[in-house]
Amino acid sequence: MKKISVSLSGHQTSICLEPEFIDELKKIAIRTKSNISAIIRDIDNNRAPDSNLCSAIRVWILQNK
Repeated sequence: MKKISVSLSGHQTSICLEPEFIDELKKIAIRTKSNISAIIRDIDNNRAPDSNLCSAIRVWILQNK
């Protein structure tokens, strides 16, 4: 597992993901001319309130690969 830090709603948050998912997240950020923090904020804002953020990120990556 690899940990990354992002700011969500003004609070620093650490997210643990497998290195392969972080690598894919970086590739998607480059391809979409975005950045990892913005992508994660978007995922966080659009996920179901009772869903886990790391799980939501993994699913999003698989859907946007």
